[in-house]
Amino acid sequence: MDSKTQQTIEAVVLEILGSANLEEMTEYKVRSLAADRLGIDLSLSDRKRFVRRIVESFLASQKKDAANTAQEERQEEIPAAKGEKGGKKEEEEEEEEEEKEEEEVEDDLRRSLGAKEYDDEGNLIICRLSDKRRVTVQDFRGKTLVSIREYYEKEGKQLPSSKGISLSVEQWEVFAKAAPAVEEAIKKMCSD
Repeated sequence: MDSKTQQTIEAVVLEILGSANLEEMTEYKVRSLAADRLGIDLSLSDRKRFVRRIVESFLASQKKDAANTAQEERQEEIPAAKGEKGGKKEEEEEEEEEEKEEEEVEDDLRRSLGAKEYDDEGNLIICRLSDKRRVTVQDFRGKTLVSIREYYEKEGKQLPSSKGISLSVEQWEVFAKAAPAVEEAIKKMCSD
């Protein structure tokens, strides 16, 4: 991707994020909106990673702004005569409280923005079944797939293997509806 294209993508993604309801926006939605506006395919792995870096950078700056605002508010609450209670204990307590508040802001931001984990290919990791098995949602040739598969490591990257299954949305819906029957069958087999 040339630098002009990167700058254009970044500007559009930041514009989308700046006006978005971050409680409802997802990286996929940002990428789709940007692709529609720009008329280019952003589902390729390198472009997904580029958009993800922009989103993560935006979220980090939002988190930093929120932490700075919280710190400024705390500073206003501290009595003018800081030394009245005095000493290191007060400073340590303030630092601990500041760390807690920063963690709370970070957690709130993650929850509100739906912080998600992605694999090295840019696929959304729904859950890890084990060290090598994952459930992911991915966009493959314009179709959304739910994949349950084993991963292997190559050159420091975790990559999907051929061992597993990818379900279309329709197939996933059929499977999800059958999940209670599967659970019931498992209970019966375990109780026998």
